[in-house]
Amino acid sequence: MAIRVRTAPPNERKLSWWDRLYLPAILTGLRYTWGRLFKKPFTVQYPEERIELGPEFRGRPVLVVEDGRERCVACGLCARVCPPFAIHMQAAETDDPKERYPAVFEINMLRCIYCGLCEEVCPEEAIVMSPEYDFVFRTREEAIYTKEKLLVDKKDLQARLSWLEKMRNPQFGQRYRFRIRNNIHSLKARGLTAQGREVAL
Repeated sequence: MAIRVRTAPPNERKLSWWDRLYLPAILTGLRYTWGRLFKKPFTVQYPEERIELGPEFRGRPVLVVEDGRERCVACGLCARVCPPFAIHMQAAETDDPKERYPAVFEINMLRCIYCGLCEEVCPEEAIVMSPEYDFVFRTREEAIYTKEKLLVDKKDLQARLSWLEKMRNPQFGQRYRFRIRNNIHSLKARGLTAQGREVAL
């Protein structure tokens, strides 16, 4: 008993002799190539030329330094939310009983997938995705960035921080200032002001 195997659906168009030569497809490709040949190229001669990236670009994650102090309070949320477990942190106590700082903060750049979840979950806006994308390492040890390599001044990240402030949490109907709301107990205890106003609960 012979078994018939249908190799093509019954409604498929049969190719003509001209179609089987594949000349139309070849000519279409050549027409596109010749059209592009006389247009100005849009390639960039990297690294001599560089593209100016917008503030929404997610590059290498860095730690923000503000007024000579790092913002990070070693809450550990970034390390917990990181999908590839690229962040390693060890907290240490400070003179302030309500504040801590990371004695050790490392990011394995071979594991990092630049998803930005660490930046999104940080209540202090202490870890930010920088515009830097051209970093090189020759060994696996060099790929582990320590805290000294990660610290960047706030002034250098102003474009990204302004963009984050504008884009965060649209469901509130207004911009939600995380650093003020989350640290309101700490600011009031020290008698400090936020945004030039006295802090009130």
